[in-house]
Amino acid sequence: MQFKSIIGQEKIKTRLLTSIRENRVAHSQLFLGAEGSGSLALAIAFGQFINCPNRSETDSCGICPSCVKFQKLAHPDLYFYFPTTTTDSVKKDPKSSLLMNEWRTYLEENNAYATQSEWYNFLKVGNKQGYIRKDDANELIGKIAFKSFEAKYKIVIFWMAERMNEAASNKLLKTLEEPPAKTLIFLIAERYELLLTTVRSRAQIVNIHPLKDKEIATELIRQKQMGENQAAQLAMLAKGNWNQAINLLENSEEIQSNFIQLRQWFRYCFRPKDYVELNKFNGELARLGREKQKRFLQYGLEIIHSSIMLNQGHENTLKKAGEELDFSIKLAPFFNAANQLEIYKLFNEAIYHIERNAHPGIMFSDLSFKLIDLLAAGKKQIVK
Repeated sequence: MQFKSIIGQEKIKTRLLTSIRENRVAHSQLFLGAEGSGSLALAIAFGQFINCPNRSETDSCGICPSCVKFQKLAHPDLYFYFPTTTTDSVKKDPKSSLLMNEWRTYLEENNAYATQSEWYNFLKVGNKQGYIRKDDANELIGKIAFKSFEAKYKIVIFWMAERMNEAASNKLLKTLEEPPAKTLIFLIAERYELLLTTVRSRAQIVNIHPLKDKEIATELIRQKQMGENQAAQLAMLAKGNWNQAINLLENSEEIQSNFIQLRQWFRYCFRPKDYVELNKFNGELARLGREKQKRFLQYGLEIIHSSIMLNQGHENTLKKAGEELDFSIKLAPFFNAANQLEIYKLFNEAIYHIERNAHPGIMFSDLSFKLIDLLAAGKKQIVK
């Protein structure tokens, strides 16, 4: 992967290139960026550039044997570790090396713009959640103890490093602090707070910002031959997330379904007259499957955020239109100082619990009753 194939992020590319020119490349780095920002792609391109013998000032050559192997994600000195779980082919003791062929195929399909939900869908593992385990850590320590096969540097990439369990994290602390000679370790993460403090302190942070609307729109026009107006509208709704832009393009039916369900759910909770119907509705949400439940709640957070921005007079920052915008306008007065922080916390905690296999029926019932109270508090604030 070359830097030129990565959408936007020109400042980060310049920073990485400067670190090489000035010979101050940190041995352990944390590429911290939201989904769809290109963190993983940047790390791969950086590793390819470092090991390219014919690189230019701004990019790897793309044609030397080292670059060709990196682009195929099959260089013998490139190591990937990522969340895994049991699959049809790996019945027990999953680890990254057992799913490497699937991983390479998946990354080739999306040009290394990977997401957790899409990775799990690719593996067809249903509601299972993946982790980076101690077996991965032990295997890595053994592999990098030897000299590189052919590259100047061994490149180790941990994707979704926050999914590293405690045993794996503790096992890798010494390696992160003092990797073997000519070894670079890149941790790719979306949520800084989920990483162990001891892991965070051992890596230099590279903050990857969300993409600009114009960058996404330009790429949609180039890749998907979209018209300028349609691309600009889609880019605005994507909120800096390339994967979200593609999902919006390909999964408009699910987004519409999320909107209809969220609107109905809020109506039940806003005027809770029929708890039997509310419980039935919670049962429907419980049957969605965990990844769809997460996307539903994340969509709910988007609508809540839009309503709060409207309530505070920041309508120019909104990324919604049509029915979604109308619904956000109607909700806006009811998300205020009495409840907005708690509602944010409530939805984020629900997503956290879904990731940890909480019982969905109980979780959505509990969430609904708490939402009823918080909406009531918001209504009282208006009366005052």
